[in-house]
Amino acid sequence: MGDWTPRDRRFSELGLRLISAAVLIPVAVAMVWAGGWWLAIGCAVFAAAMALEWSQISAFPHGRAMALAATLFCLSLPMGLLWLSVLVIVGGMVFCAATAIGGIRVRWTAAFGLFYVAAMAAGLYLLRDGPWDGRAAALFFMSFVWASDAAAYFTGRGLGGPRLLPSESPNKTWSGALGAVTACGLCGLAAADIEMASFPVWIAAGVAISMVAQMGDLFESGLKRRFKVKDAGTLLPGHGGVLDRVDGLGAVCILGSLALHAFPGLSVALGF
Repeated sequence: MGDWTPRDRRFSELGLRLISAAVLIPVAVAMVWAGGWWLAIGCAVFAAAMALEWSQISAFPHGRAMALAATLFCLSLPMGLLWLSVLVIVGGMVFCAATAIGGIRVRWTAAFGLFYVAAMAAGLYLLRDGPWDGRAAALFFMSFVWASDAAAYFTGRGLGGPRLLPSESPNKTWSGALGAVTACGLCGLAAADIEMASFPVWIAAGVAISMVAQMGDLFESGLKRRFKVKDAGTLLPGHGGVLDRVDGLGAVCILGSLALHAFPGLSVALGF
């Protein structure tokens, strides 16, 4: 029931992970800080990369067309034309389903792949562009996800112990999951102090963000197991592909933007 990774290899990729993070985090922060078209362009680049990765692991033959559809969808967001964004994503999904080679399951997989990568990009854009302090919301949520990932990595690899969900992701442990939740709860204390908001609300938000991020990570891990691949790609040293890096953040952005839109009082309680 212990961590499957040999003890002498548990931190073997730490250097590569730190280098990738040192490059990606400033880029992500700059995109979110600028917002608007700069964020849309950044989302388009990441969505296109994720679409290509999805095409590769799912054997979809028109990866460039899927990447183009994801790009156009992201670039439609700053225009504020809902009908245009819906037209682009629905049209792209229909194209993917129609051109996939195989039965209904293969066609559904192709269409879902485009929706999946577009939804994660849209979640970040809408979180930043919402009728609240979008810059603060996006940066806080992103930093919480990064704290959750880091805590899960160090506590999970350092302490080992029983596996969290071996059928979907054999290298994740309960110690890592609990370490991530604890770290985000503590981050909630700091965020509440900065925003001069309710401590209980921010602690609960931190715990929720960590749990959603981990569920997003497990969801993508389950998809990879069904495709029988270890990593979605090789673009990011130490992490795998872009999908491997942003799965948790994407889930948090999707649910976070939906929650803030659905419950306007939540943004007030968080100081946004």
